[in-house]
Amino acid sequence: MSAWPLDYREQLLGAVCSLCAEGRPEEAEGRIRFFSSKWSDGYLHLRGVQRGFAAVIWRGRHVVEPTELSEEDAAAFWFDVLRVGRAMQVVYRPLKLNYQLLGNRIPHLHWLVAPRFLDDVAPGGPLPGSGYHDFPEDAVRWEVAMLRELLTQMT
Repeated sequence: MSAWPLDYREQLLGAVCSLCAEGRPEEAEGRIRFFSSKWSDGYLHLRGVQRGFAAVIWRGRHVVEPTELSEEDAAAFWFDVLRVGRAMQVVYRPLKLNYQLLGNRIPHLHWLVAPRFLDDVAPGGPLPGSGYHDFPEDAVRWEVAMLRELLTQMT
């Protein structure tokens, strides 16, 4: 059985938050940014259990739970997540789109957005949290370009 990391309380408080520390990079830790607003950044992952795995990361002050946001910030952040989801529906044409708000591994407010397909790795269930593999980088960069173009048109 695993345990919470020893510094988890410090992560919750933002003292050692990796997402706060990274700033707002174009690329970081196997992710490529395809969306940016005043409130958030959207990144497509180069590794995962299936293509299209994305994160929309809150970029205001460090918060862990959406309940820590003002109503205005929460609405703006959720609107960003919806914009990303709409673009992902066009690019990936998924059977279903999943939205996950967990924060157990990285306690900083972020939504995971994952397209689900007919030939899915876990039909009807949640995507596994292990068994990740690399995606072809040129394919991911093409998807990033498509997402950026769609999101620009949506503004």
